[in-house]
Amino acid sequence: MNEFALLDRLADVVPEADHLDSLVPALLELLQSMTGLESTYLTRVDEVHSTQTVLFSNNTDEQQFAIPQGLVVPWEDSLCKRALEESRSISANVSEHWSDSKAAAELGIETYVSQTVHIGDGEFYGTLCAAGPSSQAVSEQAQRMLTLFSHLIGRQLEHDRLIARLQHENREYSHFALTDPLTGIPNRRAFDRELKRTLAGAQRSDDQVHLGFIDLDGFKAINDEHGHDAGDRFLIALSSKLKEGLRDGDFVARYGGDEFVVFGTAPHDVDAEQVRTMIGERLTRLTQGHFDLGDLTIDYPGASVGVVTAQDDELDIDAFVARADAAMYRQKTARRKARQLNAD
Repeated sequence: MNEFALLDRLADVVPEADHLDSLVPALLELLQSMTGLESTYLTRVDEVHSTQTVLFSNNTDEQQFAIPQGLVVPWEDSLCKRALEESRSISANVSEHWSDSKAAAELGIETYVSQTVHIGDGEFYGTLCAAGPSSQAVSEQAQRMLTLFSHLIGRQLEHDRLIARLQHENREYSHFALTDPLTGIPNRRAFDRELKRTLAGAQRSDDQVHLGFIDLDGFKAINDEHGHDAGDRFLIALSSKLKEGLRDGDFVARYGGDEFVVFGTAPHDVDAEQVRTMIGERLTRLTQGHFDLGDLTIDYPGASVGVVTAQDDELDIDAFVARADAAMYRQKTARRKARQLNAD
């Protein structure tokens, strides 16, 4: 392959490669065409564990001669380490020049050429190599292309590493952006997103969607009497109890300071009123009882809970939440009146 044809092929390969897996195989094929050697391969060197691993390989005739992908050899026994130490990138008589390499002898390598691969500001990654079983010359043009390809691979590795870091940071940002920092459960933003998705899905599946709104009666008194730290620990404990006590598939979130929301689905043919009653009773039970806060135990009588069912064509989450909030407030009023009657 002449240099112009190679450049044309590179112009096709490089722009289309968006990851190491798509770039390297194409470059190895081009390198084989340029060198005429039977095997071309990319290695990763682990200097900590003193190993060299063949990550990608291209072999023209695996029955006659091959450097297998996945091969691991001791770094101390490799031709690449010897080439680095001697600043010698090519040998056409490996059996004589590096006769002490057991790996080379076992693989039957006689001609070998390599170039180091570096990432970013010089971090040593591995080597790009070509090898064959017989002694043959490798043109200067092919050696220049080997150097060019090693630089391209280094740039791709740097790009892949940057993308991986950005994806990791985006996942972390997304997690924190959708998580309540105190309780560790989803926050209002996550709730809005998931409820919108669930309502849209229910339109297709014809499922019922039930929403419970929880308001912690007397929470201000806990803060006033025991301090905000105790109030925070109470919110954390209650959140854990809600999360552990709900059905698989139910979604719980902290909606505001002392407000929580829970939603879930049910088949369309069940009695919606019965489901609302069951959800309300379950949420009431989960918010009642003894809460061990370390140096303090709070005997909490339970929250006010309102539960409503989405209408057949309901997609407005604000209106849906407002109905649940109104149902909760009706229960709060009823509980307040009941306490007043008991006090009298």
